[in-house]
Amino acid sequence: MKLGAFSISLAVKDLKTSKQFYENMGFSVFAGKMEGNYLIMKNADTIIGLFQGMFDNNILTFNPGWDANANKLESFVDVREIQTKLKEKGVELVREADESTSGPASIVFMDPDGNMILIDQHV
Repeated sequence: MKLGAFSISLAVKDLKTSKQFYENMGFSVFAGKMEGNYLIMKNADTIIGLFQGMFDNNILTFNPGWDANANKLESFVDVREIQTKLKEKGVELVREADESTSGPASIVFMDPDGNMILIDQHV
């Protein structure tokens, strides 16, 4: 099952401090805005999102339809198809995509240890 580009979304206490920390590790700002309280940072093909005040815990994030540079892919597995396959395997979803729609949508579920997984399709 192809899930799309992977990143980890980190719930940070101080965006400016976290930005500097990850810049020291070789990451650079790829998207987002300080005044929006979030930054997306990259180091080669590794992507992290820094989010201040938006959620309580870290989230594993997959983006169907995007490559590691947020470029739209010609072919990808739609989030609704991923949702169907997960449900068939008994995965309980916290939030589901409306299967009667197309385009952008997302689903959320938890792994066995309570880590949140977001599959967020933007195209």
